[in-house]
Amino acid sequence: MASIVPLADAVSELVHDGDTVAMEGFTHLIPFAAGHEIIRQGRRNLTLVRMTPDVIYDQLIGAGCARRLVFSWGGNPGVGSLHRFRDAVQNGWPVPLEIEEHSHAGMANRYVAGAAGLPFAVLRGYVGTDLARHTPTVKPITCPFTGETLTAVAALRPDVAIIHAQRADRAGNVQMWGITGVQKEAVLAASRSLVTVEEVVDELEPRPDQVILPSWVVTRVAHVPGGAHPSYAHGYSERDNDFYVRWDAISRDREEFARWLATLQPTRS
Repeated sequence: MASIVPLADAVSELVHDGDTVAMEGFTHLIPFAAGHEIIRQGRRNLTLVRMTPDVIYDQLIGAGCARRLVFSWGGNPGVGSLHRFRDAVQNGWPVPLEIEEHSHAGMANRYVAGAAGLPFAVLRGYVGTDLARHTPTVKPITCPFTGETLTAVAALRPDVAIIHAQRADRAGNVQMWGITGVQKEAVLAASRSLVTVEEVVDELEPRPDQVILPSWVVTRVAHVPGGAHPSYAHGYSERDNDFYVRWDAISRDREEFARWLATLQPTRS
């Protein structure tokens, strides 16, 4: 059953050096505050998993938290490349970064398989690409009913999944709405989970497009208003497009990035 704790305590308890960490959220509800707390606590040798690693993973990679990245697309949305990601892959700075690349459909199906307790998922993806040849978690498989050659992708089972949501009640039930991506599947697939939320309420009011995570599938909840900034939380905040533009210049230069890193302030919990 989930309990509500300060963000720093939740990260200290749940995220350990060497863990596989999935931080999901698509367009909005990206758990930036939790990522910054991981940086502040100096976690190292993490395998970072995310369907669309963008600025938050660029920051974690540049801070030296990651040794490996499992992903399906990487970039600064609407702006360009992730320069800390590129520097780590090309030059090993600040530490070398291994990569494992997938398609969006492959990553989503990997989470679904992990959530269902299955060893792999099957899809008609990856055909015509070199990903299967270079990725050990992608294999061809023959359908036992039709003889058709399909693609199997190994299940994802992160040590910890971290997401942001709009609300939780005091019992630890979580409510989110808007574009929800694979947040639910990531939490269900993981051994442990942390949900940062905009608001803690006495009772969750039903919404027509809601996703509810019951408290028994969530390990810890942290009350972190604005915890998705510079992304947004639908119904609570707007996307800080200016920051995404500024990040391009910050991340291009190691010294500029180091100056940004030095200004990272504790998040109120």
